[in-house]
Amino acid sequence: MGGELRRILIVDDHLIARTAIRCLLDGNPFDICGEARDGKEAIEKVIELKPDIVLLDINMPVMDGIRAAHEIRLISPEAKIIFLTIHNVPAFRDATQSLSHAFVTKHEAAAELIPVLNRLAEAPPNHTKIAGEIPSRALRQSADEVKGPGPGGVLI
Repeated sequence: MGGELRRILIVDDHLIARTAIRCLLDGNPFDICGEARDGKEAIEKVIELKPDIVLLDINMPVMDGIRAAHEIRLISPEAKIIFLTIHNVPAFRDATQSLSHAFVTKHEAAAELIPVLNRLAEAPPNHTKIAGEIPSRALRQSADEVKGPGPGGVLI
């Protein structure tokens, strides 16, 4: 299966972020099969489009990326999940580890996203554990630490 994981779903509540990700991927051997603006829409798109890789923001309206990742792992365990977020908080990395295959900050995306995608696309299928429960206390504390506006007053 190595080399075949190329269909990507981009999930971010900001159009500018989704557009920037598209620009980063332009000219690379990836097919952006769709976009979603929140976790609920991401789940619907995963069912409909069956992407190989889901690029998933964490802080989004309706359903956050962590809860969406949990649901995506249940409905499409073969999909690779990469958290792509502005937040570089160790507690978030820890809380998302069992739900994802990689974690890339948006600040590192220009240098790190393509190499991470290539490694996932070439990697043999693995059997990542599906977390039975999201560690809710740690997650709430982590979410509370990072809530608030990002650069320019925009919550990303």
